[in-house]
Amino acid sequence: MQDRGRKPGLQGSAPEEIILAEEEAVINRGVGITQQVESDFDLGPQTEGNLVLTNRRLVYAHGAQHEMDIPVGTVDPFETLGRKRLYISDVEDLDDIPHDSSNITIQISAVTSARGHHAPGLSPRLEVRWNDGGVVKVTEFVEQETGRSRRRNLNDWAPVIERLKAGKQKLLLLPRAPQRDSLEGQVLVELADMQEKGLLTIGQGIEKKHGVSLDPEDVREACENLASQGLVERITPPQEDPFYVKVSPLGGDDLNQ
Repeated sequence: MQDRGRKPGLQGSAPEEIILAEEEAVINRGVGITQQVESDFDLGPQTEGNLVLTNRRLVYAHGAQHEMDIPVGTVDPFETLGRKRLYISDVEDLDDIPHDSSNITIQISAVTSARGHHAPGLSPRLEVRWNDGGVVKVTEFVEQETGRSRRRNLNDWAPVIERLKAGKQKLLLLPRAPQRDSLEGQVLVELADMQEKGLLTIGQGIEKKHGVSLDPEDVREACENLASQGLVERITPPQEDPFYVKVSPLGGDDLNQ
């Protein structure tokens, strides 16, 4: 993903909380206290939701789930072995995360260690330990949406979290976002989960939320305007059906690739 000439800055240059990365359908295997357990993470019911990294927090959101089926493939890209059901908890606004007893919020300043694990035949994992009122807790997140096209996985979050903790992670200073009640603002909200989406998906999402009927060409124009501003990246060539993704403030360290 190109930086389009945006200027890098340190974490401290962005006082507001901003979403840096989001991973859908992550499995959380419970929270433990390190004084009691060092290797067994299955300390409660296993849950599934979205994991969100901001410049201040790591947030696991379990509430407001909806189901999504994806094909399970083989080494042959045109062959599938069946379908796998995932549970998604889209996080478009940090202020709108529904309360749920399985949610987890970890302040970056409280993290004592973040470790990524990835081995052949095993799903990428992120292990996080943090200080909670003098008690060191540990939890683990497991990625489900894996694929050969991905350049970054959940284990790659660990060094970024460590750099955020140390105040050494560079962030891009992105242009100001448009008003949320404008079409461009609504498109940006639809892309806030950092997932690649086509015009149809973007338009349908806006129509469902706002009870409106949109001209696909208006949606395309709004997406292209956002791309020209450096807020959105068009990830398909001009001659193909357009897909867009929100630009991550992580720039070259983008975890959503």
